[in-house]
Amino acid sequence: MENIEKARFIKSSTSLESCPKPVYPEYAFIGRSNVGKSSLLNMLADIKNLAKTSGTPGKTRLINHFLINNKWYMVDLPGYGYIKDARKDKDDILKLITSYILNRENLVCIFILLDCRHEPQVIDLDFIRWTGINKIPFVLCFTKADKISTSMLDKRLKNYRKILLESWQTLPHIFITSSVKKSGREEIVKFILDTNRTVNI
Repeated sequence: MENIEKARFIKSSTSLESCPKPVYPEYAFIGRSNVGKSSLLNMLADIKNLAKTSGTPGKTRLINHFLINNKWYMVDLPGYGYIKDARKDKDDILKLITSYILNRENLVCIFILLDCRHEPQVIDLDFIRWTGINKIPFVLCFTKADKISTSMLDKRLKNYRKILLESWQTLPHIFITSSVKKSGREEIVKFILDTNRTVNI
């Protein structure tokens, strides 16, 4: 199987219009602030500091593009749910996220990151439903699996499945990851590479 052999940061964008030209398939990663998004991106690329990690929630404010194998993009979107500064900043970031998701023509799939240590959160469920209503392809990616027991993880997944099946007949792909143990990497990379073979961009 082809692997990630080359990954490089391309640019940070303040708007949809300033993003790189839409010539490659894009896979965007988003979740509540402090969900472990940057750590997951670094784990997938196998580069320690490709995406900047921070202990401060809400640190990512821009759309960050990383070119993988000169063939496709990983996109680091701002987190939702926590903005330390003024309300206007929160509104601006929400507009940036929604503009990108609804209008980016080469966006193939969104990875919605969920911290598996927590019960289903309203803000996550609302975002999942919004993505579905707008017919945006997405998968669910549970992070920090090394932080809880297997039995507790199974309980969290069961709760999510039960709630989501109230709105959907079938569930999206679900990935379980740990950036510390590098678990879930092979499954996600395979999913992306397999999907790339089916898209025409």
